Amino acid sequence: MSNKNLFLVINASQGYIRNVETPENFAAENDILFTAIEQTYVPLLNMIARLASENIKFTLGLVLSATLCSLLDDPQVQKQYIDWLDKRIALGEDEIKRNKNNQEKQNLAYEILEQAKKDKVDFTEVYNQKLIPTFKMFAERGYLELIPTCATNAYLPHYIDLIEIVNAQVETGLYSHRQYFGEIGEGFWLPYQGYAKGLERILRAYGINYTITDPRSILFVENPVETGIFSPVRCPNSLVLFASDPETPKDICGENGFMFNALYRQEQRDIGFELPQEELSSIQEKGSARSQTLYRYWSNESSDGENEVLYSSENALSQVLSDAATFYCNKLAKLDEALVNTEGKDVTLVCTIPAEALGQTWHEGMLWLENVIRLVDTEKNLTLQTGKNLIQEQFSLPKVTPYPCSASGNGYGEDLLDSTNSWMIRYLRTASERMVDLTERFPSETGLKARLLNMGARELLIAQSGEWPLMLHEGKLPDYVTKTFTNAILNFTRVFDALASNTVSTEWLTTLEREHSIFPWMNYKIFSIKR
Repeated sequence: MSNKNLFLVINASQGYIRNVETPENFAAENDILFTAIEQTYVPLLNMIARLASENIKFTLGLVLSATLCSLLDDPQVQKQYIDWLDKRIALGEDEIKRNKNNQEKQNLAYEILEQAKKDKVDFTEVYNQKLIPTFKMFAERGYLELIPTCATNAYLPHYIDLIEIVNAQVETGLYSHRQYFGEIGEGFWLPYQGYAKGLERILRAYGINYTITDPRSILFVENPVETGIFSPVRCPNSLVLFASDPETPKDICGENGFMFNALYRQEQRDIGFELPQEELSSIQEKGSARSQTLYRYWSNESSDGENEVLYSSENALSQVLSDAATFYCNKLAKLDEALVNTEGKDVTLVCTIPAEALGQTWHEGMLWLENVIRLVDTEKNLTLQTGKNLIQEQFSLPKVTPYPCSASGNGYGEDLLDSTNSWMIRYLRTASERMVDLTERFPSETGLKARLLNMGARELLIAQSGEWPLMLHEGKLPDYVTKTFTNAILNFTRVFDALASNTVSTEWLTTLEREHSIFPWMNYKIFSIKR
């Protein structure tokens, strides 16, 4: 009997945003990470634990980028997050008092406050601030397949002619994954699902057996396979390719996606941007940048200034159940139709889900995912699978030469190189070429020079992060992103000049090593030419 498989992959990435100098103002800079921990990563662990306690059998693919793991594992960031939670709890107490004459709003404030208190207990007591080891534990129990990715989410097609740079991104990502999770597994997540000719050779050279690409990479080949996106294929060197379902992102966050239903909570309106700042003193310093508080009272049915409709978690729950059923039925119908056209062969649908849609941009997203999993378990019409279990016939799959494409932009990563961010690429290319040159000039340094070279390697990897051009494209923290990128390039240039002049400030180097503690095991030779 043919199997109908659903491969759900959650992609979680994070730019290296770490502020250690001004703790009183960390909220605005670390806002993205802190809200992600509270709304996505802790709820994801809670969901897995809850389903496991009920003996529900399931498995998910999960991509945790190296930069995200570094931040989640950072004791100083963990302390800042707890301080941020304390401020949110204090704000909640103020909100209950402020809304004493509005019972419905007060109830919502109380609901959010209680959730913040629970989040603190979960983070500090249930998980002991150690989210990474908990993800590892669930992977060892079979609930997750942890999929490695590049060091800093770099868009690899931009460097495909600089093989040493691609090697360094892949190798650093794999080494980081091994450090945190004890293995590198079978698969590899290409950032933004960006594929260019030649990447398959690099991935296979590092022992990777499969990756996930945009559906165009398989559908646009010269000799398309009959099974389309419903069955894995392989490159000439036997790297297995899974094509992602093009409809899943639209189902969730497209123009008519689930997250925009009128009954769901509106995530664009937050009291952190609406109330006078004096009423936010418990969470925001006077004169500091405005930031999210996660105290949000309105449903998507509301609009600024008119038709104000308060959020109802009870109504939202009913809609979540409906949307989970819709998603499940649509994917089942799609697989049933594919089964008819594939002559009884097993069919697989790979659904990639951005982590921010599970709680951050869609407040009810994690609850929706849980109900999808429960439906799969109850109905028994589909099987949740992971990539490593679907490549058992790796060397008998049909061969194709993939078409270069991306899941970003309109299919070719245009948003990562447009008028808002194209100025970055010339600095990146120059610094990349210089880093390779440094490994040739200094092939086996130790001591201070090795520290300097390792720091230069870290700064280049930080500058290469795909998060920076995407954030500029989206208009998200543009001043901070520009400053972070520029500083990384300047730091690398200072390393380059110091090596050329044979002089270095050890105080500067030590300070920078403390500020950018990512990849503490870095060896600059990772950028060397492979012979």
